[in-house]
Amino acid sequence: MQTSNAAAWPGWPEWGWTTLSWASKCLIAYGALMWLACGLTYLLSLSDARTLREVGIWIKPMKFMAASALMAWTTVWVTQLAHAPVSDGQAFKGICLLLVVTSLFEVVYITYQASQGAASHYNTSDRLHTILFAVMAIAAVGLTASQAWLAWAIWKAHGASPLSVTAWGVITGLTLTFVLSTVSGFLLGGNQPPAGQGLPFVGWHLYKDIRPSHFLGVHAQQLIPLLGLVADRFLGNHATTALAVGSSAYLMLWTLLTWASLSR
Repeated sequence: MQTSNAAAWPGWPEWGWTTLSWASKCLIAYGALMWLACGLTYLLSLSDARTLREVGIWIKPMKFMAASALMAWTTVWVTQLAHAPVSDGQAFKGICLLLVVTSLFEVVYITYQASQGAASHYNTSDRLHTILFAVMAIAAVGLTASQAWLAWAIWKAHGASPLSVTAWGVITGLTLTFVLSTVSGFLLGGNQPPAGQGLPFVGWHLYKDIRPSHFLGVHAQQLIPLLGLVADRFLGNHATTALAVGSSAYLMLWTLLTWASLSR
């Protein structure tokens, strides 16, 4: 891992709509549509008091809409941040298509089930719902696999060129997103969280709930690249060490949260 010059802030001033690839623009538009859907769903929820397991039925669709929007936009951000010429290639188009198809399936199915006042996750009430629950798991793996694919594409695009700490942060974050969120996602699929509203805003519980560690897994996509960027910009020759220590601490926190949620 090679530390780049701290003065080399990768690409920020030159970013703009006209410099983005067609695939990147599609992801930004898709993210905007998800945010719009989230806002409209929130307005709908104000006049619908129905609940499911003591939580408003529209909470889960809004969470997935927001998460899909954030993942779409972050995919564009980290691709530009890594300074790798991948956004115009066929691989990136495949990555974008995989992200959109898998996340859209989850959002549409979860929203439809909410409109019926029925569960999407852990719904094995009949054969069809059991199959769709399994398909959701496959879609979730495909969604996070898009990030692992992007990490590989960025790695290949750099070739023999030394990677900046920022680029290492992107690759590490995308890889952790795939590994950690996939593992915690499968654990979550077999361990339904307790009913009722937990912590404010997020709704998690502090016992028998794998969602906190799953959150860390999913959002390594944003947090680790941000760590790499800040380290690269401000820490000079210590940037590599800072990224390594920060990523290790992140992994340890995820492990601790996962262990705690399974051991109670």
